[in-house]
Amino acid sequence: MHAPDPQALSPAAERLPFYRQLYVQVIFAIVAGAALGHLYPVWGEAMKPLGDAFIKLVKMIIAPVIFLTIVTGIAGMSHLRSVGRVFAKAMAYFLFFSTLALVIGMVVAHVVQPGAGMNINPADLDQTAVQGYVQQSHQLTLIGFLLDIIPKTLLSPFVSENILQVLFVSVLFGLSLAFVGEKGKPITAFLEALVAPVFKLVHLLMHAAPIGAFGAIAFTIGKYGLGSLVNLAWLVGSFYITSALFVVVVLGAVGWWSGFSIFRLMRYLKAEILLVLGTSSSESALPSLMEKMERAGCKKSVVGLVVPTGYSFNLDGTNIYMTLAALFIAQATNTDLSLGQQIMLLLVAMLSSKGAAGVTGAGFITLAATLAVVPEVPVAGMALILGIDRFMSECRALTNFIGNAVATLVVARWDNALDQDALARALGTPPRAIAAAPNPAAGPGDPTAVNAD
Repeated sequence: MHAPDPQALSPAAERLPFYRQLYVQVIFAIVAGAALGHLYPVWGEAMKPLGDAFIKLVKMIIAPVIFLTIVTGIAGMSHLRSVGRVFAKAMAYFLFFSTLALVIGMVVAHVVQPGAGMNINPADLDQTAVQGYVQQSHQLTLIGFLLDIIPKTLLSPFVSENILQVLFVSVLFGLSLAFVGEKGKPITAFLEALVAPVFKLVHLLMHAAPIGAFGAIAFTIGKYGLGSLVNLAWLVGSFYITSALFVVVVLGAVGWWSGFSIFRLMRYLKAEILLVLGTSSSESALPSLMEKMERAGCKKSVVGLVVPTGYSFNLDGTNIYMTLAALFIAQATNTDLSLGQQIMLLLVAMLSSKGAAGVTGAGFITLAATLAVVPEVPVAGMALILGIDRFMSECRALTNFIGNAVATLVVARWDNALDQDALARALGTPPRAIAAAPNPAAGPGDPTAVNAD
């Protein structure tokens, strides 16, 4: 449906010279930015506006992409009950794997003990550096989060940064178009025609991805230095290894059960993965992810519902980070937590993590919100990880991004809304190998099955 992207966003990109492929350009930009930040830290810090500008460019187009995808997808549905069915399945998936990620982070913290032996006195820590995050965390109450989904006006979501408000308005408008029937078809046709130029704009913006990645990584290395990776390296290493195992083992098993390889999926999304790595924000690749999931055979309505919702409710990397970092602070400050207190920490983290969007720093804010509710763990201990949080943010964003890509394919297959041939072409997998994979939820007699065509 969409024009192919000349910068490694389509299979045809493999025939381009390597230096014209987006992921190669992003790799070069990351290396060059890291070198500049290390050799000339002052210049590296000065590159921050380049990364910020690219993130703003992407945020500019996110709301239109979500709106058009969801509205045209829902308006084209023959059975509106499928909207609620897809949403319910997506939320069930998100709840299970988000909770699993929290539990895994907690288990790893107990096994690895990254904070043991540090013997930090919370009273000796400088709390001024984390006060801003603590103040922001007070806004992350459950009721406040739910009320914030409802926008002030019908148009206000398009000038804000709240993805769930855009999702809310888009679903309502799509349902309204579907209910009015023939009268709504001219509007639906107009919006479908508008999809092509909007996604073409996405492709044009992606040409600036190397510049954004260069600026973001140069600033990170220039401000914090490569030496920041040495400090508290045990915690950083534990988090990266845990996240990698979660992607390869847990999400890999989910992918295998659903009939696709996690490694082929990551190869298919390599340009977006490198972009997330360079910018430390999974939001920077959201428009491209939505288009690529459609190209991989997922029904438009499923992509429109699952991807934006997952960016607030399916943050696997953030969840692993929250329990691992919380227990690290407890261990470092010699704070003994009973089993009941740890369960309370887990339950609070389940709620507070749902308010985090896929943007830089959200994980640190939600960690502050969690610790504020569980007073046994000193919030001042967050000062221990403030210096390395930027490096952990990259891993959080990568894990979140891959987790949402997997969730989209799984929910689409679960709802029989996945074109197996298109997925095979996108991932370079023999169609018969995918078709032979077991369906994780729906058998051949599933009454909720719908035709993917």
